[in-house]
Amino acid sequence: MPAKKAFLLRLSPEMWEELERWAADDFRSVNGQIESILHEAISRRRKKAPAAPAAGGAGEGGTPADGGKP
Repeated sequence: MPAKKAFLLRLSPEMWEELERWAADDFRSVNGQIESILHEAISRRRKKAPAAPAAGGAGEGGTPADGGKP
């Protein structure tokens, strides 16, 4: 199994407490819960999106910050 990437994540105390409750409900650590949430979100995104748009292009599929439509 490849090594995991470690990084710092800043959360509000309220969000941390909610994640702790959610993790406890699912019998996971907070780290495991965050990984699970991200894994599910990525899986849904892959199923929904047929193809990623070209980077840097304005238009559909972008965000207002990069000139595209949300």
